[in-house]
Amino acid sequence: MTAVVHPAALPADLRAATIRTRVTVPLRFPDGYSTSAEVMTFHGLADGREHLLLALGGWEQVLLDGAAAPLVRVHSECMTGDVFGSERCDCGPQLREAVEDITATGGFLLYLRQEGRGIGLYSKLDAYALQDQGLDTYDANLALGHGEDERDYAAAAQMLRAVGAARVRLLSNNPDKAAQLTALGIDIEEQVATGVHLSEANSRYLAAKRDRTGHTLQLSRAGVVRPAKAAAGKAPGHSGMLARVDALVPGLRARAEEAEQLRRLPAVTVQELQDAGVFRILAPAGVGGYGLGAQSYGEAVRVLARGCASTAWTAGHLTEHAWMLARWPREVQEEVFANGHMPLAAATSAPVGSARKVPGGYAISGHWSFASGVMHSQWALLAVQLDGVRLQALVPNADLQLLDAWHTDGLRGTGSNDLRADGLFVPGHRMMDWAQLTGPDNPGSLLHRDPLIHAPMTTLLNLVAPAVAVGSAEYALDLFRHQLLMHKERNGSFVRQADSVLAQARYARAAGAVSTAQLHWQAALSLLPSEGQADAGLPEAQRAPFRLSLALAAEAAQEAVRLAAGGSGGSMHRLSHPLQRIQRDVGVLLNHPTLGIDPILEQAGRGLLGLELTMRSF
Repeated sequence: MTAVVHPAALPADLRAATIRTRVTVPLRFPDGYSTSAEVMTFHGLADGREHLLLALGGWEQVLLDGAAAPLVRVHSECMTGDVFGSERCDCGPQLREAVEDITATGGFLLYLRQEGRGIGLYSKLDAYALQDQGLDTYDANLALGHGEDERDYAAAAQMLRAVGAARVRLLSNNPDKAAQLTALGIDIEEQVATGVHLSEANSRYLAAKRDRTGHTLQLSRAGVVRPAKAAAGKAPGHSGMLARVDALVPGLRARAEEAEQLRRLPAVTVQELQDAGVFRILAPAGVGGYGLGAQSYGEAVRVLARGCASTAWTAGHLTEHAWMLARWPREVQEEVFANGHMPLAAATSAPVGSARKVPGGYAISGHWSFASGVMHSQWALLAVQLDGVRLQALVPNADLQLLDAWHTDGLRGTGSNDLRADGLFVPGHRMMDWAQLTGPDNPGSLLHRDPLIHAPMTTLLNLVAPAVAVGSAEYALDLFRHQLLMHKERNGSFVRQADSVLAQARYARAAGAVSTAQLHWQAALSLLPSEGQADAGLPEAQRAPFRLSLALAAEAAQEAVRLAAGGSGGSMHRLSHPLQRIQRDVGVLLNHPTLGIDPILEQAGRGLLGLELTMRSF
């Protein structure tokens, strides 16, 4: 348990520490920031350790004036983070941040020799090994016979009193640190939160600190390094776009568990997708899009899935729906694409609602399911029927009833909730005949020259699920490889799974399945027009191999995930383990209608035999 020193437990006269030496030390950090500190050592510290106090900025004037309390950071030593730059924790970035913040205002950084929350360097590294097996940072300490946090701040209180700083502003996210110092007689005038230094490697560590010990961490707003914002009017091209989405992957991995818990994408993820221009990939240049082709779109979704399947699925559909809106007449486009804004719209046709004509437009009613991305959308595209004719209604989300219905075992972060309307009025200009909207001569084709504006909508829709499956399998294989190569202690010696012949064989099979998925995926993409070429849809002779290759890519991806998960041990079954989530996500993907294997095999067989296809949308 956390070590807290209560006033009743303190000696009546906790002896005072005295300053032993003072020396000025110039400091320079790897990023170029430099300052100087007056470093102090002490006699009489309660635990007898060699703790340091760094006096920074105009600390003497702050103490002399007395108007404001000095800013103080009590920082526990972390050799791996402070010295070697380990990303498994946030200690190094916090130390760097604290030195600059304290220098700017005047105050003290206390560097306490309490490695690994007081358990020591070797034990901390032993705990890392247990964390690699699925334990969080606190349970790992407990499994080693230590407390969750063994730090004691009595020496810190002595050092602060020795320099005359019994009243401080504490720079910390840790409530226990403030509680202990208060109990030791230090007046905490204010607790100032540090920055949140999130990376893929420390996301579970930070989440555990937030959830287990109440650290004030807003991880959904945390600053994983982001790529520069995309200029709306500057198309990056195929390779440039893929580089942008690849830069998002570490942050997506870090927030994948949060997305699953929220049952929608974190706000920071949606912002990063917007900043990178993901939603502009397909939209024509005339409305602020990049006008890239289906191949760029499919590959971008696949790369996003290497970070988070729910993000890839949601982004893929929202990107496609922006392109769908560019097929509507000018009046609608001027409304939804106003000021270069890229609209986010959910779309659903399951089941089809009903419509009736009323003065000035239509009244629609229905209960629609699986509205992926609706939690982040301003608009909804809803399928309705009028006298046997299918129409699509464009409706502001605010006019619809949102039903919290997305409680699933996989793709939970997509937030694919239900929508309901009862007699909702839709102006006539926001209703389109489905056949006209999906045809090559749609109203938008008269406004934009981009070749993709003529393409059948099913071409892009069919790409999303297999793209997410293949990208997820590639991520799963990376995780499996890391698991096999990781050293673990067993019976006093260190071993690794990779040295097992059976593990080597399983990995080879998983890698082969991923390669099979990639080959089928590339075979499907090779049938699509290249960037900039006219796209009026695949000829019937190519539709069968296109859909077959996509389905087989997804099946091979699922097999690769199964092999990786089956060889990753019991820790894989923790809900927070990425492989566990990937396995569930891919399971849901393979049940999507676009990957329904039986009708695909039937129609593919007909096409490959030269027989007429019996499904128009295939």
